[in-house]
Order: sequence, then structure tokens, then C-alpha cells
Amino acid sequence: MEAVLAQTTGFFGERPVAAGLSDVFSAVWVHRMEERDAPPIVITPDATIDLQWIDGRFRIAGPDKEPQIERLAAGGVVVGFRFRPGAAGGWLGVPASEIVGARLDLRELWGRRARELTDHIKAAPGLAGLLRQLEEAVGKRTEGHDALDPLMGRAFDVVDEGRPPDAPLVALLLARLNMSERTLRRRFEDAFGYGPKTLDRILRFHRFRRLRKKAGNASTAALAIEAGYADQAHLIRESRRLTGVTPAALMNATAAFP
Repeated sequence: MEAVLAQTTGFFGERPVAAGLSDVFSAVWVHRMEERDAPPIVITPDATIDLQWIDGRFRIAGPDKEPQIERLAAGGVVVGFRFRPGAAGGWLGVPASEIVGARLDLRELWGRRARELTDHIKAAPGLAGLLRQLEEAVGKRTEGHDALDPLMGRAFDVVDEGRPPDAPLVALLLARLNMSERTLRRRFEDAFGYGPKTLDRILRFHRFRRLRKKAGNASTAALAIEAGYADQAHLIRESRRLTGVTPAALMNATAAFP
């Protein structure tokens, strides 16, 4: 069965997390697979790290640098808590560079503490009840836990905003964050799992996708330049690298999602 892009099959929805979680997590999302013949799904890099509840356990979906294919059971449900930029390492207790590309059972990182967290989740009659239990359990682990790295959150925003074509990325970050290049690269590895250029590549592509969504029928070449690419060919190369398909194929798949 041919793989499809994540969020283009089954049901996908997200909302902000409960107030007690918002210092560490930006959103909670749910992906319910088709009840039958669920296809493999392609996960594309999006510069995020998730704590996920799947098959009765917590796992960590680390930061991706290239597309990954996941095969989930028909009718299966995944609930994800999306970490704020710069918060995952502090909450998990490991640098993000150690979980790049990983789908890792939380017990492998935490052992008994992960089992205790899982024990708070009981059988629930519906999805709303499950979400309530998950938020309460994760909230107890998060309360009073100073996990967010504000400086790396700021670094993420600087990269996400884009930069003038003539402004070297690392030099811009050094000036904005007031730190040495060695410290900058180490902090990026700890917070995001990779260096500034990789984060810039991923966020630039998502900037293009946001512009495309807002601009409708605008020229792809013009949007590529606005997003920060040298030209349309540069965009196509990066799209294939990050998603496995061209921007046109990606937009067609997204448009088909109900």
C-alpha cells in the first residue's frame, strides 16, 4: 500500500494544551487512523519534538532531519503533546541530539518514572476522557518543572522569521543572542537536535507552506523567493529532501485532505 503524508488520512485535530502545561507544551493533537486499510504515513521534518501516547504507552518522537515512514494499526489513535521550542531537553533530561530521528519508548529514558506516569492512565469511555487523563498525568510531571530554555526559544523565533538574503545565519544569531559560536552550536544541538543551518532549512520550507496556504494561486517562484529560497529550483530540491515529493505534489495531497 502506498504511503501518504501524515494528516492527510483518517482524522487529525489539535488544540492548545491545558493552562498547566503551556510553559512546556504548545499544543495537544490527535490522529485517528482509518478504521480499515490504514496506509503507511510519511512524517516530514517540522522542527518539533513530541511526547506521544500510542498503544497504551508514552513514547518520544524526536526531531527529524529527513522523512520517516510509520505504519500504525487501522483504527489506532495517537495523542501527541508538542514541546515548545527549547523545552524538550529540559523536560526529558536528555539533549535533543540524542533522540534525533528516534521513536523511543519513554521507559528507555526514564525507567520506573515512565511506568509511574503510565499507571495514571486508566481505561476511558471516549477520547475526551483519555485526553483529560493524559493532560492531568503529564501536568503532574510538568508542574514546577522549569524546562523551557528562553534563549533557545528566542533563537528559534529568529530563524523562523527568516533573514535578509545578505545576512549570514550564524553571524545573525551570534549578534542577536550574544554568545560564542561554539556555545551557540552546542546549545542548538541540546535544544533542537541539530545546528542552525538544519533548523533554518526546515523552518524555511514550512514558511513557504504557510505562504502558499495564504496566497492561494500566487506564483510558486515568487513564493519561493519570499520564503528565502534562491529560486524555484532550490525550493524543489529542498522539498524532495524534506518530504520526498515536489511542492506541487505536496499541495495536491494536502488539498485532498477533507
